[in-house]
Amino acid sequence: MEGKRHTSREYERELQEIKEGLLYLGALTERAIARGVTALLEKDSALAGQVICEDDQIDTLDVELEERCIRLLALRQPAARDLRFITTAIKINGHLERIGDMAANIAEKVIILNEIPQIKPYIDLPRMAEIARGMVRDSLDAMVREDIDLANRVREEDAVIDQLNEQIFRELLTFMMEDPRKIQPSLYIMQISKNLERIADHAEGIADMVIYMITGESIRHQPPCREDG
Repeated sequence: MEGKRHTSREYERELQEIKEGLLYLGALTERAIARGVTALLEKDSALAGQVICEDDQIDTLDVELEERCIRLLALRQPAARDLRFITTAIKINGHLERIGDMAANIAEKVIILNEIPQIKPYIDLPRMAEIARGMVRDSLDAMVREDIDLANRVREEDAVIDQLNEQIFRELLTFMMEDPRKIQPSLYIMQISKNLERIADHAEGIADMVIYMITGESIRHQPPCREDG
């Protein structure tokens, strides 16, 4: 009996380590997003370079966490809710790794933009970044708390990011039509905006997986439910 209890405690510890690993990876991606935008606002290319370099750490943790999940599936053969959690963790892990890639892409464009004249104040990009970071944070909080309402709010926030991305695109398109010299910097800003939009998509993907983890129902590709009024 004692051996069985020990095995159970060990299993619970392994599940907790996976959850903590996802939270740590999420914190790294949040920091990468924030530092990438700070590097743009403060014209700090050295900081942008750090974001690029630290993406290797995110990639390494991604591989380690996925291997840990696969090993747990093979050795423990979990069922029902635990099985959903581990398979969900693998998916969430992949989303976080891609968010890290998007943050590194942003940093690469920031380094280029910092070397050329600024064509407009950066107003919408910091707002997009803040919302996207909040979506990543809230999606992982929803996982820990098993909070369907919070996961659904994350899904709804994606529409705000899409609107801001479209707004930036239209504004920059006008700049490019009026002055060909603004075409190149405008394209780099568009790419940063698109990367932030994709980060939000990945955060929405995490929220989708959290809802699946809790309910066992897949809602991917379904629009978020919005309350009237």
